[in-house]
Amino acid sequence: MARLLDNKVYALLIVLFLGAFVFAAVPADASTQNRQELIIINKMNNKLAYINSQNKMYTFTISTGKTKDLTPVGEYRIVNKIINRPYYKKNIPGGVPENPLGNRWLGLDVNGTSGNTYAIHGNNNEDSIGKYVTAGCIRMKNDEIAWLFEQVENNTKVWIVDSSDSFEKIAVNDDFN
Repeated sequence: MARLLDNKVYALLIVLFLGAFVFAAVPADASTQNRQELIIINKMNNKLAYINSQNKMYTFTISTGKTKDLTPVGEYRIVNKIINRPYYKKNIPGGVPENPLGNRWLGLDVNGTSGNTYAIHGNNNEDSIGKYVTAGCIRMKNDEIAWLFEQVENNTKVWIVDSSDSFEKIAVNDDFN
């Protein structure tokens, strides 16, 4: 009797083990796969696209570096999110109208800067939006960065490009899809 029970347990374990391989080999339905969010910043036209996990795209006009090298091209991640970040260079507190960083900061880990040097942030001069005027950061209108701030999480991928390609083509060329 004990030997028969051992054989049944052994057979059950084999079925469970093989079943795990069959289940793992079945591809997930595309509608149930976890989608990655993506931000693409195109320096060529000073536009930012946010593509959410449902593949819906939102675009915004932005400002980038005064010279091409100031806003570095590459793949980065959002590493910190700060509300009312002070402007340390001129000792301007966060949350005041004089603060050139606006009221939201999405810090980017660019070349080991830990999100303290480069960011997507608001501004106190909306007339500068759409121009090449920054020291390297990406500026947005305050109401738009406030909206984006609520949408994204830390570790969201950010691609900074200088391209004549559409956002759709850039996103397809990324491992986003």
